Amino acid sequence: MYPREHFRIPLRDRVLELGPRTLILGVLNVTPDSFSDGGRYFKLADAVKRAWEIADEGADILELGGESTRPGSEGVTAEEEMRRIVPVLEGLGGSYPLPVSIDTSKEEVAQAALERGAAIINDVTSLNKSPGIGPLAARFGAALVLMHMRGRPSNMQLLPPSPDILAELEKWSVEAVARTRKLGVSSDKIILDPGIGFGKTVSQNLEILRNLNRLTKAGFPLLVGTSRKSFIGTLLNRPAGERIFGTAASVAVSIMYGAHIVRVHDVAAMRDVAAFMDALASERSEA
Repeated sequence: MYPREHFRIPLRDRVLELGPRTLILGVLNVTPDSFSDGGRYFKLADAVKRAWEIADEGADILELGGESTRPGSEGVTAEEEMRRIVPVLEGLGGSYPLPVSIDTSKEEVAQAALERGAAIINDVTSLNKSPGIGPLAARFGAALVLMHMRGRPSNMQLLPPSPDILAELEKWSVEAVARTRKLGVSSDKIILDPGIGFGKTVSQNLEILRNLNRLTKAGFPLLVGTSRKSFIGTLLNRPAGERIFGTAASVAVSIMYGAHIVRVHDVAAMRDVAAFMDALASERSEA
């Protein structure tokens, strides 16, 4: 296993300690067309209940998304996205124990979420779509996840494959961090995500996982999301609802090669995977 550098990310009311153990980010999609759960939590009561289940199952972060970024999706308006997420944030109230991340690339949505207590913004466009998210995050003291995506969700799987995906990722990481810093975000608030599945081929996704340690050289913590993704389905010939074992293997590999945070749907199961991998790393360091 590759040793992980330790990071401390200050949030509003706590500090995320990254490195000593793997953190679990539990996904909650409040969309009618999510690839992973088919709109299972689109109703407010179901979404709030699932958010509390995610906390009870051992997640460290809750991520709330109101717009699908599945391949071929066209997106929704900011008004519709806010209509989906704001009631959930308000329904959680002040007693919810986990920091909340909002998966959005719209400044209006990010602001609405931050005003209601969100502590992290996960932008799949790395501030390319809405640069105003940068100063907004800086004003609220929020952390920012910058993700690599080739093209847009509507066309990302139609693009010609990258001739060198690792070189592209390394170039992106430098440029995305520099752009974010210029917008007022401090380095200790930045997390990088290589964007598994976002415009990559099956073989490129595997190549990225095998070489995550190259991205850690940028000097920022890594978030990796492989949960239930189509490359797992292609490799194992499994539909989204039957990819838990493939997901577990990919989560273990992600941790082995340096991921600080793993983004998952099956929180309890992946908590066990992460605990095992963290124990393995600890045994190796003590040997």
